[in-house]
Amino acid sequence: MVTNNERLWNADYWKVMTANFSMSFSFYLLTPLLPLYLSENFSATKDVIGLVLSGYTLTALLARPFSGYVADSFPRKKVLLASLFVYFLCFGTYLLASTLLLFAIVRTIHGAPFGAASVANSTMAIDVLPSSRRNEGIGYYGLSNNIATAIAPTVGIFVYRYSHNFDLLFWMAFAIAALGFFVNTTIQPRERQILKDKKAISLDRFFLVKGWMLALNMICFGLCYGVLSNYLAIYGKETMGITTGTGTFFLLLSLGLILSRLQGVKALRKGRLTHNAGEGIAISTLGYALFVLVPHEVGYYGSALLIGLGNGHMWPAFQNMMISIAHNNERGTANSTLLTSWDLGLGLGVLLGGFVVEFFDYTTAFWSIVAVHVVGLLLFFAATKKFFLLRMARKQEEISNP
Repeated sequence: MVTNNERLWNADYWKVMTANFSMSFSFYLLTPLLPLYLSENFSATKDVIGLVLSGYTLTALLARPFSGYVADSFPRKKVLLASLFVYFLCFGTYLLASTLLLFAIVRTIHGAPFGAASVANSTMAIDVLPSSRRNEGIGYYGLSNNIATAIAPTVGIFVYRYSHNFDLLFWMAFAIAALGFFVNTTIQPRERQILKDKKAISLDRFFLVKGWMLALNMICFGLCYGVLSNYLAIYGKETMGITTGTGTFFLLLSLGLILSRLQGVKALRKGRLTHNAGEGIAISTLGYALFVLVPHEVGYYGSALLIGLGNGHMWPAFQNMMISIAHNNERGTANSTLLTSWDLGLGLGVLLGGFVVEFFDYTTAFWSIVAVHVVGLLLFFAATKKFFLLRMARKQEEISNP
């Protein structure tokens, strides 16, 4: 019989799930329409649009390592509420940005509270979960993001199609993000140990050094996804003749993420983290290979489902592994390390993918990410899996012999 202390779906867990959904939904509600907004309202060219929108990702990436340390060093709820408060307020400032320069400044600033809030909220989710249900709870937590990612762009496009009013979309994003903030004000987390006695300048304040191999593996997979997500539409159009299938591709990918998270919690509950991770990496590798081996609709849409299924197994497993080797007072740093590694991979994917496309072609770029994903697969089974098990053994020794 499950006691109240072991309940997975407790009130505070629902609240952090709701906040995560609201953050993701408000972000993806605007994402597909911001290029159109910048073009119509400020007559921005394609290269300028890319520059303006990239600022958000850059500041989110820069904020995350510091956010992990802050979340570990100060009362977590206060850190979470402060970052969520600034995050939802930024949506209101879009309405006040009357020039392209002002919009670029606001958009760039907005990335920092998003990076901080995503780290703090996911770490709060760990705090409110019973330790016996933590693995599966982390697996379910990602569903709130996956569901938002699947439906928010469609909702945004639908609202714009019938209203042609960007201000309405900004107000919607503002209200939905504010909901997450106000829901989280009622969280009552357990008291925890605050990070103390750290050196003034120390790498492990911002990066979980003991998890470096996991981070390296995650960079590989982030790089592959960065190339895929950024060059998918033009590759589909030029190579496969698919001009309107990008939305369906990401919908199927989101469906795969959701299904695999629901199916994978059984293995997570049993602590089979390396099993879930390895299975997910293998499925994703098949998906990337299918994408370039079968250059028509079957390969295009089939790969979306496989990549989603694979990443849905892989992500919660890696997150659980990273958190498992960290001490309780390093959870924020563990989360930020994983998220930063993925973001770094995404950025490298965009950058290196552009160079490969420039000097070769899109097909070569996508074959390159198949090769990188295979390297990531081999790295996991040859080194990362053993690395994790060794770190867990050392942690158990530390606990047994304090």
